[in-house]
Amino acid sequence: MKQTAGHPQRWKKAIGAEVFVFLIVFVGIFLVFTTQMGLSNALSTMMNTAFDLLINTVLYLTAICVIMGAIAALFSEFGLVTLVDRLLRPLMKPIWGLPGAASLAVVTTFLSDNPAVLSLADDSYFRHFFRKYQFPALTNVGTAFGMGLIVCTFMLSMSIRTGESYVMPVAVGFAGAVVGSVVSTRLMLLFSRRLYGAQAPAGSGEEVAYDDSLRPVRSGSVAARVIGAMLDGGESGVRMGISIVPGVLLICTLVMMLTNGPSAEGYTGAAYEGIELLPHAAERLSFILQPLFGFTTSACIGVPVTALGAAGAAIGLVPGLLLSGQANANDVAVFTAMCMCWSGYLSTHVSMMASLGCEELTGKSVLCHTIGGLCAGVFAHYAFVLASLL
Repeated sequence: MKQTAGHPQRWKKAIGAEVFVFLIVFVGIFLVFTTQMGLSNALSTMMNTAFDLLINTVLYLTAICVIMGAIAALFSEFGLVTLVDRLLRPLMKPIWGLPGAASLAVVTTFLSDNPAVLSLADDSYFRHFFRKYQFPALTNVGTAFGMGLIVCTFMLSMSIRTGESYVMPVAVGFAGAVVGSVVSTRLMLLFSRRLYGAQAPAGSGEEVAYDDSLRPVRSGSVAARVIGAMLDGGESGVRMGISIVPGVLLICTLVMMLTNGPSAEGYTGAAYEGIELLPHAAERLSFILQPLFGFTTSACIGVPVTALGAAGAAIGLVPGLLLSGQANANDVAVFTAMCMCWSGYLSTHVSMMASLGCEELTGKSVLCHTIGGLCAGVFAHYAFVLASLL
């Protein structure tokens, strides 16, 4: 049987029921957008959104991957990966079920964005700390802290505009994101361990067998090692940045068009217009979401829903909600937890799992992270209520 690159082919009947079912579903989805936006506007918005994502998001993420790839290579070259693994192994293993080196994924994504973990994962010395079943969970633990610094700083800055301190809500929200990361990662490990077993190494089997008492370094002077590590790590970052293009453009465009509404002038075909299907669906579920998250108004639901596609777009909704009185400190805690834990995972998980070579677990990864983000929001709400009573 013919094989494609990395994907085994199967054979099906040339014309079967699947063809017609797909056609009906595809046309139905297309009509959902065109009946409300118009054919021309829907197509124009789709192309403009994808183009804007390519220029302003993918290139930005690629730059992050290059920089973090260089930093990750320096960490590996000069022993920081080994040091962190030894120091945090007692903490990471019992709580997250991952080796101590996985803490670097937390740090790099917190300082930047989800795909930064890919630059670490591309390093063979970093991989050797992991078993194969632990490796896919890097997507979950890294995403749970993605854009964390930006989200927390932005929420804290809201005090300038409202005159209210948000230190405690943001701290509670951060704790909620940590809880969400543990839930997401642990659930993911259940699925991956069942698939890969507990003993298989993370690499392909062709990697060098490392002695834990030694670590590999480049030959040459210190300056040559620094330059070599940075260039090699940066090159790895370029590959990672290119690999996320399909997932970000396809998934994020769909999520944005399902989440956003028309422009002030109506539907014009501009980027990021949409049919607001997800927020309307969330409002119908407000009788469930309200006791779970304690949102002040149903408008608050739009923040975590938008965070499914992009955390940056989600936190952009917060100032308007706070200034109009539609959100309060409890909501800030929940926003922080869910925006940080989810941080646009629907638009990055597919490409990240593909980059890690774990496409078969993509659906499980998304499911686990959905549950983790919900747990983060619920924890943040009730932790904030408890902290307010003390």
